[in-house]
Amino acid sequence: MSTSRAATLRALTATVSMLAIASTVGVAIPSASQAATRHTGTVKVLSAGSLSNVMTLLSAAFKHDTGYSVQNMSEGSSAIASGIVAKTLQGDVFISASVKADKSLEGSANGNWIDAYTLFGTSPDVLAYYPQSRFASALKTRPWYDVIREGGFELGRTDPAVDPGGVLDVDALEGIGYAYNIPSLLRVASSSGNVYSEDAIPGLLQAGQLDAAFMYAVSADAAKLPYVPLTGTRNLNAQYTVATLHGASDPAPAKAFVTWLLGPRGVTIMKQQGLVALSPARVVRAP
Repeated sequence: MSTSRAATLRALTATVSMLAIASTVGVAIPSASQAATRHTGTVKVLSAGSLSNVMTLLSAAFKHDTGYSVQNMSEGSSAIASGIVAKTLQGDVFISASVKADKSLEGSANGNWIDAYTLFGTSPDVLAYYPQSRFASALKTRPWYDVIREGGFELGRTDPAVDPGGVLDVDALEGIGYAYNIPSLLRVASSSGNVYSEDAIPGLLQAGQLDAAFMYAVSADAAKLPYVPLTGTRNLNAQYTVATLHGASDPAPAKAFVTWLLGPRGVTIMKQQGLVALSPARVVRAP
């Protein structure tokens, strides 16, 4: 056997042995993508409360892929927009569930916080329910607006003053209430006793403290809660957008996050969590 061939065989044997050892002890061999340059820094994201669980997954995947960390704060989109304008909230990226919230950040009167946003996905407003609720069977077979009016039914919704989803909840209740002349639904729509924060509702449902609550489907899916559509209503959907905010402390991570979010990896994760992705995403510039 020639000297060069023997050397080649020794190198191959060493490589196979290394892979076998790594497999045995659970050590990952870096892929080409993992071996790419890693970044440092943090992007501060202000995101719609309905995406709080999804943002946990997105943040971990983004850090894995790029090295950048994500500091996320989730709340109602309208409340976030108001906080940005009032300068009580600071961030690099705004992920909203309402185009109206984005528009409230445009123009000199509002501080010129954004000059464009990208509409990238939607999710319908639905009625999620506690699987062991005594009303669960009825919700599967009867109109939702009949079941929620039964005695002892505990319903949850969000505050329309701070959450765009809360506006849709009221639209659903009032729309059916007026269309079918059901005054009790109008009373439910005006009551403050059934209003909870967006981030609290999934936990209240999972614990059985509520029988049902209005949520976006993407939020219900992430919390593994069953739901029924709001039959009798139309076009009650979240419109998810993303925008970089002017004055970001470090624009590089912010730009990288938006690019990644709208790319194949981010879109795949959001689809897996129930978000209906728009293809292609649509950029809307301020007038």
